Amino acid sequence: MKKLISIVLLFLYLVSTTELYQLLKIPELVEHYIEHKELNPDMTLTAFLKTHYDHPVKDGDYGKDQRLPFIIHSAPLSLVFTINQGFSLETATYHFIPLQAHKIPSKDEDLCHKGFLNSVWEPPRSSFS
Repeated sequence: MKKLISIVLLFLYLVSTTELYQLLKIPELVEHYIEHKELNPDMTLTAFLKTHYDHPVKDGDYGKDQRLPFIIHSAPLSLVFTINQGFSLETATYHFIPLQAHKIPSKDEDLCHKGFLNSVWEPPRSSFS
């Protein structure tokens, strides 16, 4: 019984949130094909599908054509959850021990030429003076 309920719930979820509901329109597809077959006995199933899905035209039965599966697509169901007004969020206070920071030099001051960094951004000097 649990398996049957879970299958039914999964089917209902998929039908409401995906394009799977289009498969429920297959009986209309069969009925519409039978109508076309009565009008033109030489029409094959592939010719029927090409006229309705490959290059659809607006003809006398355009309203019925729009009810066929996978002709019109709709946005899937979107679920929105809200939080009850009685909802409260409690925070706990933690006491952290501060870490001791050690200064790590990014360059070796002893090996760096003292005037190098200041002279990098100077404009070039002309040698014609």
